[in-house]
Amino acid sequence: MKVIDFHVHVGLKEHWHSWVQEFQQSVGSDYYKRYEELSKPEGFAEYIKQHGIEKAIILAEYSPVTTGVVTNDYVLEFCEGRDCFVPLASINHFLTSDPAGELRSLFSRGFKGVKLYPSYHYFYPNDREVYPIYGVAAEHGFPVMVHTGSSVFRGARLKYADPIHLDDVARDFPGLKILLVHGGRGIWYDTAFLLSRIHENVYLEVSGLPPQNLLKYFPDMEKNSSKIVYGSDWPGVVTIGENIERLKRLPISEEALTQILYSNAKRILGP
Repeated sequence: MKVIDFHVHVGLKEHWHSWVQEFQQSVGSDYYKRYEELSKPEGFAEYIKQHGIEKAIILAEYSPVTTGVVTNDYVLEFCEGRDCFVPLASINHFLTSDPAGELRSLFSRGFKGVKLYPSYHYFYPNDREVYPIYGVAAEHGFPVMVHTGSSVFRGARLKYADPIHLDDVARDFPGLKILLVHGGRGIWYDTAFLLSRIHENVYLEVSGLPPQNLLKYFPDMEKNSSKIVYGSDWPGVVTIGENIERLKRLPISEEALTQILYSNAKRILGP
């Protein structure tokens, strides 16, 4: 069964704050056990191949208050020349005078989407100051990933992470592909699930959630399998492979698994 992992962080240890490193180490991530190998593009490319992953969506991040900074330049260089990696940009609209212009430039350089971090950057996702970012992504047909739900990292502010704010965005940008990252983790599972049901352009992304618990969070998961996208949240997991195997053991159909692990992501990414 083919797999696309829609949520992968890369970087060097020094890119992340100490509390982020402590969390990653606490889960026993392979990243720390095999750091010299897996922090390099060639080593990580081989690693995901060994675990049956066709493509990994590689995320930049500008969150200096909460997690750290993995620059767009770093991610683009990491992905360069490797078809198994798909780079997604990070825009922190508080740190640039022209978010829309910067995103257009990043797309022209090879990025295939953008991720926003409302609870890390302190803004509501339906804030009109962010709308130019959505507009540029919609123009290009590229997806926008938006962090929703809880976070264990210092400085994160939960009030900005309610997925209900994406209802406005989905209606105002009906052609924009929106992924609710972490599926509203913690207190908004139902809200995130409902939004993915009622909006054709909204998807439920399940990274950072224990795969064995997904049916507890989303009892009607199989009915909505055409709108659910797999992600690991590496290196916040032990191994990417074990995460996938746990999901495969859920009592859902092979058709649903194929959609969640591969075909939905393939459709979002496009040709």
